[in-house]
Formats: sequence, structure tokens, C-alpha cells
Amino acid sequence: MSDLSTLPPLLLPSPRQLTLTGGTVRSGEPVDIGAQVIALPGDEAYHLAITSDGIRWAWRSAAGRRHAAATLAQLRVQYGDTLPCLVIDDAPVFAKRGVMLDISRDRVPTMAHLYELVDTLASWKMNHLQLYTEHTFAYVGHDDVWRDASPMTADEVRALNVYCRERGIELAANQNCFGHLASWFKHSRYAPLAEIAPTGIWDFNGLVTRTGGFSLCPSDPRSLALVDDLLGQLLPNFSSPLVNIGCDETFDLGQGRSRYEVSRRGRAAVYLEFVAKVCALAKKHGKRPQFWADIALEHPEALSQLPENLIGLAWGYEADAPFAKWCDQLRTAGREVWVCPGTSCWRSITGRTTERRGNMLAAARDGASNGAAGYLVTAWGDLGHRQQWPITLHALAEGAHRAWSGELPYDPRTSSLHAFADHLLHVGTWLDRIGDLDLNLRKIGGSPDSDNRSQPLRNASALFTDSTKGLGETWLPDLAEWNRAKPTSEAPPTVSSSIITAEFRHLADTVEALWLRGFLRRQKTDQQKKLRLLADMNFKPLLAEYRRLWLARSRPGGLDASCAHYQRLIDELEAV
Repeated sequence: MSDLSTLPPLLLPSPRQLTLTGGTVRSGEPVDIGAQVIALPGDEAYHLAITSDGIRWAWRSAAGRRHAAATLAQLRVQYGDTLPCLVIDDAPVFAKRGVMLDISRDRVPTMAHLYELVDTLASWKMNHLQLYTEHTFAYVGHDDVWRDASPMTADEVRALNVYCRERGIELAANQNCFGHLASWFKHSRYAPLAEIAPTGIWDFNGLVTRTGGFSLCPSDPRSLALVDDLLGQLLPNFSSPLVNIGCDETFDLGQGRSRYEVSRRGRAAVYLEFVAKVCALAKKHGKRPQFWADIALEHPEALSQLPENLIGLAWGYEADAPFAKWCDQLRTAGREVWVCPGTSCWRSITGRTTERRGNMLAAARDGASNGAAGYLVTAWGDLGHRQQWPITLHALAEGAHRAWSGELPYDPRTSSLHAFADHLLHVGTWLDRIGDLDLNLRKIGGSPDSDNRSQPLRNASALFTDSTKGLGETWLPDLAEWNRAKPTSEAPPTVSSSIITAEFRHLADTVEALWLRGFLRRQKTDQQKKLRLLADMNFKPLLAEYRRLWLARSRPGGLDASCAHYQRLIDELEAV
């Protein structure tokens, strides 16, 4: 075990100001010296002094006291009963520091896992949580939509709301009210409300062609009636005054039933009119709306038409996301803005360390310097939510640091200690390394530009992307480049939690199997026998263990859909 007592304080998030004054003292109960003695810059600020005379602290509110207690608890984790003498004066960069967890892409957490997450976030001084919802709330009268999804119930949301409030975390409602509603439109009862007919083909922002309903048709009065019903059932379960109404990526707007209106009035006008109507419904139910601002930001000239109390959520998931520009545009229009970076976990298996680090830093730097009121870390689950929980947890740790500490240097050893109870301090750097295993492939894996020059792969890892390609499909064919991403023989870490240790092992085994599949499919010689063995020896036991680990944290709804991605690989290999 590392001698943590010889190291400087490893705190998550890092205090804005910490001075080691020399010496140590036996830990005892802190004495409140009163906020009137120490000038504190805000309600969440705190002062903590550890001297030869004992522990002294000060705060102005219950939140400040919680933050001081969290810092002291982390010091005791590292140093035990003998604490270093120091002075900390600390306050957050962002007033709102939150996490948005996707519970609509197959994986709905158990209540035990949600409670564990809330405790962890509170210990990292986070104060806001959203559960991204499309169809995974048990809406009365809409059983056919959520029946097989193991949804959150109203009783569960109310219980979670109380649990959050007791720990200083605001649980805000989240229901996409415009786009991303394919889970509804696949049912014949709701298909008539969609912009696109069930067999209609449409273009998703030039990236891919899709079929069937995605967004509500804004000109159909039944669309707004459905939203009113959903918000009327969902919102009373939350004490927070906020609701995230979604409204992102409505690229099908104007490609179906609203084509005439969009051609006559313009896409921005049709989009903003429906958003305003949804905002009015939120206000009717006593809530202040937030929305994903991507579509509105495509029409900056129209931002002033947004409802005055609407909060713009400016999201982007790469290091070059223009958060400064987005903040300036929304604030110039007189709207509150939050910056929303991502964990870079979805569509990855491993995470994407370099992209995550640059993205989170850019959001903190540009958000703080351009007046953002909040920092919301998004954790999505696209294409089966196949990343193991430690990948997400490690990323959330870095996000918590950025939300509180801004541009201060981040030390992944703090994730080791305070996310995984790893006193050897190996986990954080191991996860960072595995998250950049295929960095060389990500740098060249995107669609070529107009001059046929390689472009970076965005919003996905190369190993994950390769697993979506058929055995005979050509993608990044250079075997030498593929070999550069070969996993090492380093054993995954072992920690006190048996589940986390098993998740580490499954992560390492999955990476090895996906890399080997990619290697074999790039071979020029006949590899049929090896491919069949790969199915039997790797993917079948991986799938069985994946099911077991899923149920340790998540509900059964969505499990089969997620497993279908692995089953496809098995079937494909066995058919060779």
C-alpha cells in the first residue's frame, strides 16, 4: 500500500486555495469559529484550518458546512488520525454543478445504485442531478411504451428526490419533449404524432439516413397534448423548480409533415414556436425550463425569441467545442446558460481520455470566463449503454473537479482514492491509459475531408466503431496502425469492491476480444478457424459476464437489447 501520509493532499475536487503550514496534528472534532470571523465569498464557501491547536472551520450556510465536512472526510481517508497542518479557503467556480445520467438507452439503474451515486456526488460537492428520460418513467395510461423498460415509478422518483435533498443535491426533472422519441413512435398508437411516417426516410444532419418517427410534429395539436400529459404526471414528483425539456437534434423537422410550414416560415420559426409552447406548459406546472440549445444556436439571429426564463444548455463533446461562442450568443440574447461537456464514455467501451480531458477543461475555462451559471456533465448511453460503470464514474470524478475547481490541474490519483478506494493509486492512471489505447486510430478514423485527408473520429472510440463493422467491411485497413492499439498484458487493478474488480476484468477482456477481432478481420489469409474460436472462447463468456454485471447495478429492462450487440458478433463469427 502506498504511504499516503507522505503525499500532499489528494482532494476531489481540488480546493481553490490550499496552503500547507507544516507539521501534523491528531484529528479531533472541528470547532466552528463563525462566518463573521472569516470573510467568505458566497454561501457555498468554507474555511478550514488545521493547526497544532486543532481543527477550526467556518461557513455561511448548510451547503458550506457540508463542503467543509466533505473535505475533512477526504483528508481523514488519506491521512487517518494524523492530519497535516494546513489552511483551505474554498468556493466553487460554478454555482450549479451537475450530472445528467442517461436512463433511456437500455440501462435504468436500480434504486440502490442511484442512492450510491448520490452519496458519491455529494462527497464531491456536486449539487444537481438529472435522469435523462425519453420513455423510462411509468406514465399512467402509456404502459405500452415503458412496459418492458423497467422504468422509474413516481414513488421511486419521490424517494430519490428526498434522498437528494437531504444531501444537498437538487434532483431536476428531465423529459425530452420534442425529439428523440422513437421509443414512443414505434407503437402504432403514437406513430401518427410523429413528424416522419413509420416508413419515411430522412436525413440526420448529413451523418446518417434514418427511417421512421423521431420528433413530434409541431403542427399537430395532439403533440402538445401528449407533452402536457407527460409533464403533468412527471413534474409533481420533484421539488426542484427546474425541468429539462430536451428539444435537441430535431433534424427531421421539415422533412415530413411540417415540410410546408418550414418552407413557408423557416425552420427556426417553426422550431422556436413549439419550444415556446412546451415552455408555457412547464410554467403552467410550476417549473422553469431548460433546453438543449444546439438547434437554436444554429439560428443565433432568433435567440432573442426564446422565452425569457428559458435556460440554454450548451453541449459539445470534443476539445474544440466552442463553448465561449455559445455562451456569448445566449447571454447576449439575455438568457442564462450552462455549459455541458460529456464523459466521453458512450460508444466507446473504454472511454476517450484525451477528448474527455480537453472537453471538460474547455467547458470549465470558457464557461467561467463567459458567465455560465452551471456546469452539467452528461453521461450518455448510445448504442446499448455498454460501458462498464467504472468508466463513467472515473469521468464523473474529473467533471466534479472541473465544476468546482475550474482550470486547476486535475490529478487522476484523486479518482483512484475517492471514487474507487484504491490506496495504491493505480486505478485512475490505468483507466486513463486504457481510455487512450486506440488514440492513434481515433486521430484518423473520421470521415475524410473534401481533399480526402484523414479526420479525427468524433464521439466514439475506434475499437467500438470497428465492432459495428461487418467482418468483410473495410474500415481503417492499415494493419500496422491497428497493431499500435494492441492491449498490453497489464493486469487490471483489484480493489475492495468485488463488483468493481469484476467490471475492470470484463473491461480488459472486452478490449482484448474487440482488438483481436479487428486484427483477424484485417488479415489477408484465411482466418475462419480462428474467428470461430474467438466466438467460443471470448465473446460467449463475455456476454454471460456482461449480463451478470448489468444486473448488479441496473434493472432487467433493456438488458436483452444491449446484449444483442454482442450476440450479433457471436452469430457473425459462428457463421464464418
